[in-house]
Amino acid sequence: QVQLKESGGGLVQTGGSLTLSCATSGDTFSSRSVGWFRQPPGKEREWVAAITWGQSIYYTDYADSVKGRFTLSRDNANHMVYLRMDNLKPEDTAVYYCAARFPGSYIVLISEVEYQHWGQGTQVTVSS
Repeated sequence: QVQLKESGGGLVQTGGSLTLSCATSGDTFSSRSVGWFRQPPGKEREWVAAITWGQSIYYTDYADSVKGRFTLSRDNANHMVYLRMDNLKPEDTAVYYCAARFPGSYIVLISEVEYQHWGQGTQVTVSS
């Protein structure tokens, strides 16, 4: 059974940084797509960033609101995906979710419906 677990959330001041981790277990695919979504208080969940990779492809994409501030990385050996968040702003406050699709897509997936598996979420709070 595939499971995802986020970690790394917390409270940070404006301009600070956090790195979220998404750990996957129970999967055996060499290709995967992983997306990060967030749900701000009182708002709909929105896509933040996504990565997809296989034996010969590797793509990332970011929402305009986080482009240049957030960075995705991966650790294949340990089935981990990281979201480094720099220059955080109060509007980044949200519950952050990672989602995964196995096997991965050949394109970056930005729609929630494309993902099969979801984590429980981790809270990120940016104080002004």
